[in-house]
Formats: sequence, structure tokens, C-alpha cells
Amino acid sequence: MDVDYSVEAPVVRGRLSLSEIEELVAKPLDSKPDKKFFVALSISGSALLIGAIGLFFTFYYGIGTWGNNQPVAWGFGITNFVFWVGIGHAGTLISAILFLLRQKWRTGIARFAEAMTIFAVMCAGIFPIIHTGRPWLAGYLTPYPNQHGLWINFTSPLIWDVFAVSVYFTVSLVFWYTGLIPDFATLRDRTTSKIKKSVYSIFSLGWRYSSRHWLHYEKAYVILAGFATPLVLSVHTIVSFDFAVAILPGWHSTIFPPYFVAGAIFSGFAMVVTVLVFVRKIFDLQNIITLDHLEKMNKVILATGLMVGYSYATEFFFAWYSGVQFEQFVFINRAFGPYAWAYWTMVSCNVLFPQFFWFKKIRRSIPAMMVIVILVNVGMWFERFVIVVTSLHRDFLPSSWGMFTPTLVDGGILLGSFGLFFTLVILFTKALPVVSIAEIKAVSDGAQPTHHGANHG
Repeated sequence: MDVDYSVEAPVVRGRLSLSEIEELVAKPLDSKPDKKFFVALSISGSALLIGAIGLFFTFYYGIGTWGNNQPVAWGFGITNFVFWVGIGHAGTLISAILFLLRQKWRTGIARFAEAMTIFAVMCAGIFPIIHTGRPWLAGYLTPYPNQHGLWINFTSPLIWDVFAVSVYFTVSLVFWYTGLIPDFATLRDRTTSKIKKSVYSIFSLGWRYSSRHWLHYEKAYVILAGFATPLVLSVHTIVSFDFAVAILPGWHSTIFPPYFVAGAIFSGFAMVVTVLVFVRKIFDLQNIITLDHLEKMNKVILATGLMVGYSYATEFFFAWYSGVQFEQFVFINRAFGPYAWAYWTMVSCNVLFPQFFWFKKIRRSIPAMMVIVILVNVGMWFERFVIVVTSLHRDFLPSSWGMFTPTLVDGGILLGSFGLFFTLVILFTKALPVVSIAEIKAVSDGAQPTHHGANHG
């Protein structure tokens, strides 16, 4: 029986040759930065500077410059931490899990998603450190024997966070770098600059495209993908334990681990789509990062959005079914209390607006998907705000109730985290290939045999 393997939709549009793919991906690295690059860098750099000023005030005057108070001891700091850890989920999911599932469509977006994971985790790591109030003592989080006899509290979920996030960051970084090695060799062989050739030679680790090199590379990549896959589930599960192991109504819930993981994938994919739309347009990568890629990610956003909406409904059901007066009050207070505006912003952005992705025209419309994914990012930040603040501001005793009002320093540090993220993304687009040259070549037309006329039984 003759089987035609070419019926699958091509991953690379336009029937580009292998040399044309290489030129297209490497073009941003070879050309000098243009005006658009400096405008974008100045905007993100300005936001980063505002964040640095906010950090200066925090270090100089202390955490009192934030809006944190009693009973809301956790405010923007932990909200931002959980938000950025969530953004970091999409990269490992797209790259590792879809690689193990042999999904070819991941090739156009995996490299960029991996980089975004690393940048997002870097942004997330800032907040627990500065939230301690004395970040210069962060070394005590390392469990090493010392003359003071001080040991970290291994029963604290905050310590679990340190290990989970650091392991996730390390594995993601090694996984990202491993995928870059063949591309470093390609850039080394094509550059005419002696400095660039030296740098690329060092980072390519002596890669020579031999079958032995490819064999070891593929084995290492599969092992790292297999190691990274459970981390996608474990990291945000452990972050959810920060809340779930507390006895506070609104936090003490067994649904938090799967709920947080679904929300993390939801927000992570939304951020990947948000940035990729600009990248494919600015660098003329429409044939490599196609509408098919964006549509598939929009389908994942729709699916995980339904999971998040189901989690919201389940939380209310748990509160009602428990019969616990305090638990019921927390959820009524979220929906109809002083922070109701934040709750309904969260529900609208995370549950209602993604439903438009049921329509194919909207899934494939750049303006429509941009509006929706930006709203998703806004909604997911508000979800973390609602979980942190509304559960704390009214606890068991009305005499302990209070309101959280963010300060300019809170807003400046939040803006600065976005400034850091987008500054790293912009620099990445000019320093390294945003798409894996080796992987795109492998799935392009003519790279694989089509087996026309072969007898398969």
C-alpha cells in the first residue's frame, strides 16, 4: 500500500530552501539595530529604570514603602511572584512536552518560549528575595553547616519554593542552551567577524555536525525533556502549597495544585502569543512562525481557560458544600465585597473573553487574538491579586479587618518587572536566533524523505 506522508500541513510556509531559512533566521543577528529596536529598548529600559528606583526606595526605607499592612502582610510582592512563575510555564511545556509527543509545530516557537521561561523565572525570583526585607541575608536559605548553628525550616512551603524554582530555572537554562549548540555552530561557520566567530566557537563546544555529535545531542535532548516535563507540573504545584497548607479560608483548598498549573499554562501561552505576534512581524518570520502556530496556541488557551473557569466554579461549590461559615464568607466577599471589581475583572478576562476562540476566524485574526491574550494576562494577574489580598483583608475577626492600597513603589516595581522581562526579550532577539535553525531545517520541505511509491504493506 502506498502511503503519502506529505498530506500534513507544512510547518514552514513558502517552500523556503535550507539556505533561505538560515538567512532569514540569522538576519536580525547580522544586521545592525535599527530605529525600531532602540525605540523598543528605550521604552522597556525606562520601565526597568522605574522599577530600579522602586527597589532603591524599598532597600533604603524598607518594606514600609509598600502597601502591605496588617492583616494584608502579602501584597504586590507575592502576587507578582506567582504571576511571573506562571508566565514561565509555557516555555517548558511547548518545548519539552510537545517534543516528547513529536509535535512538529513546536519547532517555530519552542526556542522563543524557552527563552521567555528563563526571563520570566528571573523576574519571579526577585520578589521573594526583596519581600524578606533583608535580601542581603538570602544566603541563609542555602542549607549549609555554619558556625551559628542556623538551619532553614524545611517544613516551610516557602523553602520548597526556593528549591523548586531554582531547579526549574537550572533545568530550563540547560535545556535551552543544549538546543542552541547546533545553531551556535551554524552562526560560527557563517560569520565573518573574528570576535563573533570566537564567541560562537566557545559556545558551540566544538560542534562539527558529525553523526556522533547528533546522536549524543538527541540523547541529551530527550533526557532533558523527560526531566523537565514533571517540573512543569511540580513547580506551580509547590507554589500553590504556599497557600493551600495555610488554615486561612480561601487558601486552604485541595484544588489549588491543578488549578494553579492550569492557570500557569493559560497565562504562559497568552504571553508567548503576545510577544510572538510582534516578533514574526518585525523580523519577517511569517513563513516560519505561521498563523497555524498561533491558532494551535489559541486552542490551548481556550482549553486551559475552560479549566480555570471550572476551578472558579468548584471553589464556590467547595465553600458552599463545606458548610463552613468563614469559607462561605470569603467567596461571597470576593464577588460582592470591596474588591469585587478585581474579582469580576478576573472572571471576565479569564473565562468570558477566551470563549471567542471557539470561532476559527477569531483564532486566526491577529488583532482579535492580541486583544484577547492581553486581557488574559491582565486577568491572570488579577487572579493572583484576588487570591492573595481578598483572602487576607477580612479574616476571622471583624476587628482585624483592613484594606490593602498599593503605593507608587508597588506600582513602580510591578512596572519594572515588565521592563526587565521585555528588555531581556528585546536583547535576546538581537543576540541569538529566536527560532531553532536546526529544528526548522529538519521539518522543512525536502529535509525528510516522502516515501512516495514505497511499499509499506
